[in-house]
Amino acid sequence: MTHSFEGAGDGTRAVRAGLPEPVKHEPTLPGPVFAAHFHLPGDPTGPYTYGRDENPTWTHLERAIGELEAPGRDGVETLVFASGMAAISAVMFSQLSAGDAVVLPDDGYQVLPLVRGQLEAYGIEVRTAPTGGDAQLDVLDGAKLLWIETPSNPGLDVCDVRRLAEAAHARGALVAVDNTLATPLGQRPLELGADFSVASGTKQLTGHGDILLGYVTGGDASAMASVRRWRKIVGAIPGPMEAWLAHRSLATLQMRVDRQDASAQVIAETLRDWPEELGVRYPGLPGDPSHKIASQQMRRFGCVVSFTLPTRARADRFLDALRLVDDATSFGGVRSTAERRGRWGGDAVPEGFIRLSVGAEDPEDLVADVWRALDESAK
Repeated sequence: MTHSFEGAGDGTRAVRAGLPEPVKHEPTLPGPVFAAHFHLPGDPTGPYTYGRDENPTWTHLERAIGELEAPGRDGVETLVFASGMAAISAVMFSQLSAGDAVVLPDDGYQVLPLVRGQLEAYGIEVRTAPTGGDAQLDVLDGAKLLWIETPSNPGLDVCDVRRLAEAAHARGALVAVDNTLATPLGQRPLELGADFSVASGTKQLTGHGDILLGYVTGGDASAMASVRRWRKIVGAIPGPMEAWLAHRSLATLQMRVDRQDASAQVIAETLRDWPEELGVRYPGLPGDPSHKIASQQMRRFGCVVSFTLPTRARADRFLDALRLVDDATSFGGVRSTAERRGRWGGDAVPEGFIRLSVGAEDPEDLVADVWRALDESAK
């Protein structure tokens, strides 16, 4: 049993969500439950039977994420997974069958092309369109599922979730939104009309770069039952320690997000004002192509800034010159990271394209580090 925090602020909700009712002498957040099986005399009834199906540590975390994604809303269920890709795969492969059509973004996460190949191998038609300009609307007819990624990773384009969801539902399609980059504090896809909010908890949600985790939140009981069944079949479950660490990390989510996102705004403005034209993208910049729609559906604009240096060599020199920013993949952690995204080969970006994830360091120090690295790399 957990309390509802309807009307509470983001910080209060993040700190309190998913905690059990207080019991004298018991911890406020129970420790991880390590169990492959549970005492189960008689018929196999009750919440906990076998470790691949349920775990008390997952339950607390799932309730917490559900409270963040859809505060005060009844009938919403959250399921946690071993990684963000496990969560993405669970929605796609549980909802789609041979002969169905799915609409994906052509500028989304760089593993999506691999997913496309597997979907097509199973006889599922895959259509793609860019995130920007709500271009996925043009290929919706007859689709079973619309997959939205907004802001897109790594290009940071934004689409109108309400508009796309209404159009998809009018055509009989389900709608899933990858909410990784925004986090539930940035936007709540279910409130915008989506059927599923899916995310990698590896990133800013948990924010320390030390666990892999994913989740699916949805309000349709039948659809979520299919997702749960897929998790059981595939066994893509998180360990109890990862689930406990994730729940512990949620307590600082609002503080981290506010610090990182505010610093990202400062970094984006700094890059915009650099003498060279860097093609800076950040939804929080008033001049950004995504700003208008982002302002209508997002409460915070995220911690990722992207820009493009003229050449691969210049980008490599820039990354090497940074001192407070680690040259590493992933994003959302308290320690700033950056990478030349083209090195992975899955993104349609220029060779000099940089994805910068702004951490919790002092913004003045980060600005100085980025400014110096830009200057040194230009020589």
